[in-house]
Amino acid sequence: MIRSLLNCCAKKLIHPLAGLRVLTARVSAVASLGAVALMNPIQAQVIPKKTGNQLPLMAYVGTFSSPLEDMLPTQVDLPPGNGLGIHLFRVDRKTGDLTPTGITRSGTSPSCLVINDSGTRMYSANETDRLGDSKEGTVSAYAIRPSDGQLELLNTVASGGAGPTYVSLHPSGRYLLVANYFGGSVSVLPIVKNGRLGKATDIKVDEGTIGPTTSRNAPPGSKAFSGHDRTHAHMIQSDPTGKFVLHVDLGLDKIYVWKFDAEKGKLTPAETPSVSLPPGDGPRHFHFHPNGHWLYSIQEEGSTIVLFDYDGETGRLSQRQTISTLPKGFAGSNFCSEILVSHDGRFIYAGNRLHDSIGIFSVGSNGELTHVDDEWTRGNYPRSFSFDPTGRFLYCGNQRADHLTVFEINKKNGRLDFTGHYVPVGNPSHIVFLDLANPVVAD
Repeated sequence: MIRSLLNCCAKKLIHPLAGLRVLTARVSAVASLGAVALMNPIQAQVIPKKTGNQLPLMAYVGTFSSPLEDMLPTQVDLPPGNGLGIHLFRVDRKTGDLTPTGITRSGTSPSCLVINDSGTRMYSANETDRLGDSKEGTVSAYAIRPSDGQLELLNTVASGGAGPTYVSLHPSGRYLLVANYFGGSVSVLPIVKNGRLGKATDIKVDEGTIGPTTSRNAPPGSKAFSGHDRTHAHMIQSDPTGKFVLHVDLGLDKIYVWKFDAEKGKLTPAETPSVSLPPGDGPRHFHFHPNGHWLYSIQEEGSTIVLFDYDGETGRLSQRQTISTLPKGFAGSNFCSEILVSHDGRFIYAGNRLHDSIGIFSVGSNGELTHVDDEWTRGNYPRSFSFDPTGRFLYCGNQRADHLTVFEINKKNGRLDFTGHYVPVGNPSHIVFLDLANPVVAD
């Protein structure tokens, strides 16, 4: 009955929640590198079963498992740490529903995950870990058991700055790229014997003039202020060829472009070393179109998407279009989160926190966007979302609601249809997938 009512009455509602309730539960932090190493890496709940002779499709959910401490008073996003580490699920390939299969416990908030192309290793950014006087964060390497997808901790190393919030793999498979949000730095970590992580081969610390605390592009009446208090490196990713590496700094309102030396693991400024976004807009994440020539950047405080033309020979970005992530007439505060391009390149999905929606946009023949629809996420504060490997389902992590919600993607018009599946996970932050029957990870 409840599911029927939800599908009937709420399927196309936009749900701009007012009076958000801040959760106050706390989970004790394990803040030392030694403590991480002592933890049992696997807590089995349900062993994944084969369907016939087919191994399962697995989902891994990174969470905030301890509170952020010693924060500046300007930090608005303070998840209480309701997660338990990396939560593992078996995916129903027909319905998209998730069944829990285990938890790899970690008290240091493995908030961002990435799996290597062969599906044998996973890496996590441990956002609330603190090492030494600099309170540097850590990143961990895990082996993935091919029979059931369970994880075994290989090692944990310093991340090159405080608060690592994003990790990605260079296309060569030899380096892990890390963005340290609170440290305002990015680092390159070599992947050494057996998939373990080595000491950073390069660290770059962002410098410059911090942008204003208000954005002219934000909705009327917006009080969305999150990162214009200091430098905040929020994402780092290689371009499709691996020749260049790009990263964003929210506080500086810039996207940086680096030449990458794959032999030495070093970053050097590109011919045009950075591009600026409007002051106060706060670039958070970006995603390349499958053609490699268009890049879409989402701005956390400005609630915009910017289309850039990308020159793969020089790394140069040229801004061409700016469009709001929100429906016409919206007023008040909103914080953007994730941005993804569909597998076929026809649609863009943009996350809105406080408005609690995913904006859907069609991609024209020239790359420019047209607003299609807005889908309510059925939960509070959608931090991120991901496609399953087939591109049929979208999984949204509603951070403050402590759950995931599952949507089926209409391949014709890009719209999202809620499946009725809610999956309880404390403070979900990021979800990645691995098909054990075909363990080659697609972009």
